[in-house]
Amino acid sequence: MTPTSHSPDGGGSSVAATAETIVPTEAAPVPHPQEGWRTAVRMPSLPEVYSTVPVPVTASFGRKLLAFAGPGLMVAVGYMDPGNWATDLAGGAQFGYTLLTVVLISNFMAILLQHLALKLGVVAGRDLAQACRDHYSWPVTIFLWVLCEIAIAACDLAEVIGSAIALNLLFGIPLVVGVVVTALDVLVVLFLQSKGFRYVECLVSGLIAVIGGCFAYELVVSNPSIAGMLGGLLPSPQVVVHPGMLYIAVGILGATVMPHNLYLHSSIVQTRAFERTESGRAMAIKFATIDSTVSLLFAFFINAAILVLSAATFHGTQHQDVADIADAYKLLSPTLGDPLASILFAIALLASGQNSTLTGTMAGQIVMEGFLNIRLRPWIRRLLTRIVAIGPAVVVAGMYGESGVGKLLILSQVILSLQLSFAVVPLVLFTCDRMKMGRFVNTRGLAITAWFVTFIIVSLNLYLLGQTLLGWLGA
Repeated sequence: MTPTSHSPDGGGSSVAATAETIVPTEAAPVPHPQEGWRTAVRMPSLPEVYSTVPVPVTASFGRKLLAFAGPGLMVAVGYMDPGNWATDLAGGAQFGYTLLTVVLISNFMAILLQHLALKLGVVAGRDLAQACRDHYSWPVTIFLWVLCEIAIAACDLAEVIGSAIALNLLFGIPLVVGVVVTALDVLVVLFLQSKGFRYVECLVSGLIAVIGGCFAYELVVSNPSIAGMLGGLLPSPQVVVHPGMLYIAVGILGATVMPHNLYLHSSIVQTRAFERTESGRAMAIKFATIDSTVSLLFAFFINAAILVLSAATFHGTQHQDVADIADAYKLLSPTLGDPLASILFAIALLASGQNSTLTGTMAGQIVMEGFLNIRLRPWIRRLLTRIVAIGPAVVVAGMYGESGVGKLLILSQVILSLQLSFAVVPLVLFTCDRMKMGRFVNTRGLAITAWFVTFIIVSLNLYLLGQTLLGWLGA
């Protein structure tokens, strides 16, 4: 077949297509493929990597899936970041395997929401931040942007703290120094971005493999109860009627579903150079959903492994009040009788923290560019987010040490929980709007399910916020 020229969304961006692949040549302003958006023409999300990953057109199912593999793993990073560890550790130590069902339900919610996010990016050709800017008035847009920036700073704070704790546990580096050292990863990010988006995905995948390998070993040496794990996957009325269990369950939900992931996924799915036609978008949604679902199931394994490890090691012992990462590290090897248990736990924590900084910074760039249409050089954006996160962490670590850092980590999760509703509601609204999504609008069943999940998330996160505030006032 003679190579022909295609233009994403019907015009603007030049793409060279063959029978085998679609390979872009540049990212230029492109028109919106659907009606219902206020702006007629816009710059693509993350223009430096927009439509840069070739997609086979006539290849096998496996090759197409491989081409779309990657964004799902980058999103999955946010579901296994250091902010999740404290709630999973506390849930396993106090209540054994019972809260495994909460981890599973949270994961199913995440799979649904990430499907909606990628569908918005593929069909509308914009990320969630851009969609909000086009749909809402300027004051509302600014309000949503400020909330989102606060949430990203809180997320980055959790990642900085997690990495600093891991460095302290592994090498004895003081927390303050460890917090500052984490800022140096900006060099790695900038180097990989200059090489291509696939390099970033490969690094993320490699670190996820390290985390998975560490916890696979931990599960073997901790010898958890198979019957207990299977029973924990079944819903139990205790989760609702037991106040302490409900509080931790809501914390697990709040730490699992991350708002910045919705902005991130709706953007990075557009790095694939699929044909911007109805059939091309249908193919992209299909394979991107498979990629996302499989990746989030792996994230479920990691979160479940943390809870199972805590349940098998600490539940029913004198250590069942363990909820602090540092305490868990110190007790793992003595309790299990394996010198590698604590070391691998800290290595997984370090890999988790560093991985999360990669995706968190990219989400920050997407949010600023999408809401405000302001484009900064990557190193400037990276520097700004690190300063915002490092500042509070350095002050608290210097003044209060491990206990203060632990409370700051919890605070970051409360902030993320509060902001989640302001990301989920617009996402569901947009994907349920036929004017915006055309034939790809949510089906009636999917729309009902999405709104039901939204109601649960909003209600439980308000409950978590209220209980946290009451705890602080009573302290």
